[in-house]
Amino acid sequence: MSGVARDQDVDIDLGQLVRAVWARRLRILAITLVGAGVAFAGAKIMSPQYRSETRILIEPRAPAFASTQQANDASAGPLMDELNIASQVQLLQSADLLKKVINDLKLYNLPEFDDAASGSAMSSILVKLHLKKNPLENPPEERVIDAFVERLQVYQVPGSRVIGITFTSKDPKLAAAIPNAMANVYLSTQSGAKLDSNSEATRWLEPEIEGLRQKVSEAERKVAEYRTSHGLLQTNGTTTFPAQQLNDISAELTRVRGDKANAEARAQAVRNALSSGEASDTLPDIMSSQAIQRLKGTESGLQSQISDLQTSLLNNHPRLKSLRAQLSDIRSQIRQETQKILASIENESKVADLRASELERQSDTVQANSARAGEDEVGLNALEREANAQRQLLETYLVRYREAASRADSNSSPADARIVSRAVEPVDPYFPKVVPIVVVAAVATLIMSAIVIMLAELFSGRALRPTDASPETIEAEAVVEEKHVPQAAPIAAAGKPVQPSMLAVVADEEDTIEDVKAGEDVPEDEPEDDNEFSVASVADYLTGSRAPLAIAISPTGENGSAATVSLTRMLADAGHRVILIDMTGSGYPTELMAEDPGALGVTDLLCGEAAFGDTIHGDRLSDAHLIPQGQSDVRRAMRGVDRLSLLLDALAAAYDLVVVECGSADVAGVSRLTRSRDVEIILSLPEVEETIFVALMTEFQAAGYERVVLMSGGEGAEQALGRAA
Repeated sequence: MSGVARDQDVDIDLGQLVRAVWARRLRILAITLVGAGVAFAGAKIMSPQYRSETRILIEPRAPAFASTQQANDASAGPLMDELNIASQVQLLQSADLLKKVINDLKLYNLPEFDDAASGSAMSSILVKLHLKKNPLENPPEERVIDAFVERLQVYQVPGSRVIGITFTSKDPKLAAAIPNAMANVYLSTQSGAKLDSNSEATRWLEPEIEGLRQKVSEAERKVAEYRTSHGLLQTNGTTTFPAQQLNDISAELTRVRGDKANAEARAQAVRNALSSGEASDTLPDIMSSQAIQRLKGTESGLQSQISDLQTSLLNNHPRLKSLRAQLSDIRSQIRQETQKILASIENESKVADLRASELERQSDTVQANSARAGEDEVGLNALEREANAQRQLLETYLVRYREAASRADSNSSPADARIVSRAVEPVDPYFPKVVPIVVVAAVATLIMSAIVIMLAELFSGRALRPTDASPETIEAEAVVEEKHVPQAAPIAAAGKPVQPSMLAVVADEEDTIEDVKAGEDVPEDEPEDDNEFSVASVADYLTGSRAPLAIAISPTGENGSAATVSLTRMLADAGHRVILIDMTGSGYPTELMAEDPGALGVTDLLCGEAAFGDTIHGDRLSDAHLIPQGQSDVRRAMRGVDRLSLLLDALAAAYDLVVVECGSADVAGVSRLTRSRDVEIILSLPEVEETIFVALMTEFQAAGYERVVLMSGGEGAEQALGRAA
């Protein structure tokens, strides 16, 4: 029985799901072993598959004698592009390359690559039912290619220019031979493409070179004719004749003008010497004259004779007169010779002036001719540019032609790729891997078995619990459905003696009870709901007070404990996190709330026979939690009663309210549970007995517990509360 009504909202009990799986653990283990055994047998029956791989590096390659470094650099650019690598991957999977490999290795003779030829019973049935296309309708070559492609994998290694070629086959030798054959065919194809490119370039360049030679000759002939017709003859290879002539005239004119200026300066110096009467023998032009030098020598000799004779002869002596007359004549000759030299210098100046005038006239004529030559050079330059362009193009074609012709051999044009890792014959099969298959099958079987059991628990309703039942309905259903639970009734009706609280054991074993310390002064706040102290009123009061701990005292026994259970369920239905601790002697709250009457509880926790988490259970009719009474000895458990305060502090931190049902406990027993007075004392008296209520109220207030609340649904509650006050 699930204990859930048909029209109730339910929640999933995860604890029940786990318990159901654990209870069937042997069955799950057996099913898991069977699944692992089936997987092991299937893996052993499967035909082994072998896989091998060849790797190719895409890089620019050129023969050692290549001299065009720029061409190599230009060709290296596209090879570094990701798109180029992807293109090479597609080229390796092209139909032409695959057909060549298939024909070279004669794969069409192997049954592995043409299973459709032999066929199978299942395949024949599917074909007859028109559920599968007849593979024999395809040509044999296409069937072989399809089987080849299914076993082939070509991919780019991430982050590199390496391409991997992987092939899977039943034959390990074939698994290694096919990738190597594909790599060889690929390299041969690439090298052949280079050879074809060189051959095409050679065939195209030959007529182009021949035509360019004629064009270059024609252009150079036009340049020569134009130069001759316009008189643009070159003198030193770069300068035309008019320009060179103009340069020469300009240089000569400059020189003549310098000579003229020099002659005028020399003549002026001679004039100055003659006019001033100064000695002219210091002038270079005069001193360089041979006649002047002879006359100067004669003058010097006469001066010497006169000086010698003056010592022995008188001044009027005929000899002295004759010598003085000769000296005067010599000096006159020197002056005449100087005049001749001056005239000669003046003639040089006049000649230089005439020469300069003539050169200036020639310069004007040559400049006019040079201007006309500059205009003619415009056309000449155009013809020379055309000739140079044709000549450079011809030289470029000649270089390319020689390079292409030198690479006509197959060894001179390597492919732009090389094999970096060849496939080797594998030793271990790639598939099936027995251990991983068995492990995965075992884990999958284990998980599926657990899921099936959980679904069965959910569909049967055993893992569901209600979430919307009211406290009164839950209490009524609990009394009706749980036949082994006696109906809660007052003591007078049931006639059963009231069981003492578990806390009473502490009072029996101890000689003295610690004096109850006075608590905090908290103003008395009693619930008022039209002078009724029902379960709902007390629930509203506890919600408003937000007290972390509520101690419920049930002097009349099980009927009071039942009211406390109703209070706990009502708080849980209101959305509060609440837990009830069964500290009664009878264990009646455990009977009302627990799925298993023998569940671990507070006595097992205090005796150290259960963990804290193992003692918390869910209420079977609400979202409240329960710590049952437990199965351990009460007296031995109550020796560790001091740890109950630590337990309550831990629970108060995790729950909104902790309710402790103490049964018919007294003030001394309750004082053992609380280290402070921030608690609510609930006197659960479904049918109020004035004498009992007044006595308990007075006793708790005297001990310092001012927050004492009556929970009763019977008449006379208002009078009893008034007398207690």
